[in-house]
Amino acid sequence: MLLFLRNNVYFILSILSFLNCESIDVSSNSFKKDLDLLNEQTEPIILKSNGGQCQLIVVPEFQGRVMTSTSNGLLGSSYGWINDNLISSGEIQSHINAYGGEDRFWLGPEGGQFSIFFEQGNPFDLDHWQTPASIDTEPFRLDSFSNKYAKLSKHLNLVNYSGYQFKLKVDRKVTIFNRSEIEKNLNITIEGTLFVGFQSDNKITNLGQNSWRKKTGLLSIWILGMFKPSDGTWVIIPYKNDLNLNTSYFGAVPEDKIKVTDHVVLFKGDGKSRSKIGLPPKNSLPIMGSFDPAKKVLTIVQFSLSDDQDYVNSLWKIQKEPYKGDVINSYNDGPIENGNQIGPFYELESSSSAKELYPGESIKHFHSTYHFEGDFKTLNYLSKQLLGFDLSEI
Repeated sequence: MLLFLRNNVYFILSILSFLNCESIDVSSNSFKKDLDLLNEQTEPIILKSNGGQCQLIVVPEFQGRVMTSTSNGLLGSSYGWINDNLISSGEIQSHINAYGGEDRFWLGPEGGQFSIFFEQGNPFDLDHWQTPASIDTEPFRLDSFSNKYAKLSKHLNLVNYSGYQFKLKVDRKVTIFNRSEIEKNLNITIEGTLFVGFQSDNKITNLGQNSWRKKTGLLSIWILGMFKPSDGTWVIIPYKNDLNLNTSYFGAVPEDKIKVTDHVVLFKGDGKSRSKIGLPPKNSLPIMGSFDPAKKVLTIVQFSLSDDQDYVNSLWKIQKEPYKGDVINSYNDGPIENGNQIGPFYELESSSSAKELYPGESIKHFHSTYHFEGDFKTLNYLSKQLLGFDLSEI
């Protein structure tokens, strides 16, 4: 019955799109272009608000990820990075299938003795790195949906580098916000700008018969957003206390790709140099963002942040402190040693803390994404309010 309703919703949306846009030239960056591609290869769910001006695409086949969103209807800009070639090919690749998406569900840790991306005894290198199929290629179940939300779930069995087996359930709900909800969430007034906002609420539950313990490894919820880069794009991460910035993921970050002030970290999102940074709990605030002056888009990410200090460490090595990891990460894609490249894209990422869970216990994490498109003056006003940063300083 759910599939029948879903297919009929898709049919109606397709007819409306045809009537409204058949004779209009669709730009290469339009939401409709990405929706057409996903309609060919998947059965997407379209969420809407603000009379249809704000829209986003959720794809159950791709682990319920939010593929992209728009603030101006079908012909508006599409904000998420989507791997057109991979999706069109229908191929399954080794290591990772980077379909793209503004909000994708992953689990940590990625590296270390409790990694779920490396098999026991293997070296921590790209040749042996493997994203678990359950968070890479296997679909999530669509439990219910409307034009406002989609609820999804998945049962997972994972084995970490130390040989411990996890049995868990993932519950995920994606919701699109209306204008008043965005204003309330961010404590702002929206004037003179296009906007769209949405949130993923994520929960993992221990379904095993044994408790999860630090000595055998824990899991964290890890949400990653992939966005289109430009030469002028900068990630903006406010921080508190004396900064302990992690730049050791993929070697030193080039000097021209990072700037640190007394209250923000600026990290280049140009998709031309592979590097990654991270902020630990003592420095993290529950907000970050990015600014693309060419497209005139300010992106804001807001997420749940607890007082816990145990965050999984995802560095690709055996670790002395496996629970001294990062809350916030940003990744800038670029060519690897052989010249190959997945993207280009850049990422804004947040993680939950890791907790010892008795059977039946859960942890939760929410991750919200907002885009504002308009003139520099309006976006700079929002940046000062939300990030405490004057965009003219870039």
